[in-house]
Amino acid sequence: MRLPSLCRPRLLSSFLLLAAGELPASGIPGRVAVVTDTPGCVAFWDFVKREPAGARRFTAHVPPGAKNDFPLEAVNYVRDYWGEGREAVYADFPLLGRGPFGQAIRIRREADATYRPLLLVPRARLHDSPLDIKGSGKSVTVVVWAIRESGNHALAGIWHEGTDLKQAETAGIRRVERGQRQYALFAGLNKEGSACGHVSENGASSFLNRYALHKSNSADVSPAVSGDSPADLLDASWQCFAMTYDASTRELTGWLNGRAGDRWLENPKGDRLISSAYQAWLQGWLRGIPGLQEGEDRAFPSDQLYHPPEDRLVETNIISESAGERVELREFRYTRLKVTLRRGADGGWTEFGRDLVALRLNPWWFPHDRLYSPANDGSGGPFTIGRVIHSSRGVGFTGWIGGVAVFDRALQPEELARLAELRSAVAGG
Repeated sequence: MRLPSLCRPRLLSSFLLLAAGELPASGIPGRVAVVTDTPGCVAFWDFVKREPAGARRFTAHVPPGAKNDFPLEAVNYVRDYWGEGREAVYADFPLLGRGPFGQAIRIRREADATYRPLLLVPRARLHDSPLDIKGSGKSVTVVVWAIRESGNHALAGIWHEGTDLKQAETAGIRRVERGQRQYALFAGLNKEGSACGHVSENGASSFLNRYALHKSNSADVSPAVSGDSPADLLDASWQCFAMTYDASTRELTGWLNGRAGDRWLENPKGDRLISSAYQAWLQGWLRGIPGLQEGEDRAFPSDQLYHPPEDRLVETNIISESAGERVELREFRYTRLKVTLRRGADGGWTEFGRDLVALRLNPWWFPHDRLYSPANDGSGGPFTIGRVIHSSRGVGFTGWIGGVAVFDRALQPEELARLAELRSAVAGG
């Protein structure tokens, strides 16, 4: 990747200092510069930078000339949507006094089911801003430096899951809204502890499932570390979670500590959630065959079919073969298929049937050419840190968060590796 000439000198100098283990005397400014000098950085919260007066809310490092530094509000979303529980305040997010950039906030396991605090930038303050990454051809990266104590849910992003699902927790809800998802980074979801990227084209669900299912999971998994551990253990436990969505390849990738790795899901047909993607793949394949096929559902929405590219064969292995029939395992970039062939009268082999036996979770292929683009600030979600708004009101992720950065491009592996090198902790000023 060729960097813009104006960015290159300062960026490379920061990277070289980091690689050599040398930073400016204060240490922390050099670390911050490594993040903010990375091309495409639109916002970086280090939980050190605050408003100079007034509420003293956390604000983001933003590019020169930016009109918005995205101050974070403390909100209890249960109070906002159910009318239950107390208001959230900044004191509900304990500070560590240390971290990759000198400070960190704690997301605690709240015992009160009416209390789910998070930090957010309201939609009205981010709509159509550089943080509002949406529409066709848009790529995005989210990086979060965190210590995971427990849970697998949201770390940061624009991912309002909606409060419209019919379940016990939504009985008596006062404010019902459909999903308003765009992009977000999670601490694993279906693969707890992994770095899980999530994107949505419609803000709502995927493949006729009730949930959004376009997500990736890093091969590596973060450990669970008590948030009350001694300082030396916490200092050694920082992880760099990241997700990238590259619109040019339509690949969504999860990265933990600068490494993506391959992750496959065997037997997607039998998975509790990904079976919906299996059905979307099956319907996509059947619809591509002339005529109405056995098992084909013509009512299945065409925009929810899932058919990753299968034009380039990676590997073929013969599972079984007889005089009249052969079964092959064919691997493509995003799928593995069991293909059955039968010998014809002319001695040649003809495909008789196929089945999806494995689906690649990292990277995940996204079939749409756009990220959800809300029409106005009333149909889009906020940017949240620590939790997201959702119907189940679960505890979600718990642990320490020491930095959140958003980029309006898909960072390259070497850039993510450099950001991961910032995991060591330093004391705040």
